[in-house]
Amino acid sequence: MEIERKYLISDPPMELSGYSFHKIEQGYLNTHPVVRVRRQDDSYYLTYKGSGMMIREEYNLPLTKEAYEHLLPKADGNVITKCRYLIPLDGGLTCELDVFEGAFEGLVLAEVEFESEEAANAFVPPSWFIKEVTTDFHFHNSYMSSVPVDPETGKAKLF
Repeated sequence: MEIERKYLISDPPMELSGYSFHKIEQGYLNTHPVVRVRRQDDSYYLTYKGSGMMIREEYNLPLTKEAYEHLLPKADGNVITKCRYLIPLDGGLTCELDVFEGAFEGLVLAEVEFESEEAANAFVPPSWFIKEVTTDFHFHNSYMSSVPVDPETGKAKLF
């Protein structure tokens, strides 16, 4: 089970180069339910996500590099690329700060995962989390994979 809240970030207040990070590339084989393939650094996964916004089922299955490379071209729409920084927060929580690249360059989202729904509901975000978008489907990567990209600019518009 995944329990997370998601926030739009305009400008992180810290120098990101001091934090550990992952380079992520992911494509969506299906969006309802979500079935995605992901490369995270040198690891590969097939992920299933059930319905829901803040709370939903999630299962990650390991893939070989060869299986990932076979499945990625079968993904529909945009392949999402981002750099995910791991930033410690109060209370032992971690902010997964996604700085998007490619068609979504300029978009920065923060995700915070929780052990329980009660903990998620009690969370008070830092002031640099400017807007909660947990329930806004426009900011789900699965939706973003289907957003048209302007052929002239190479950029996608979420709205």
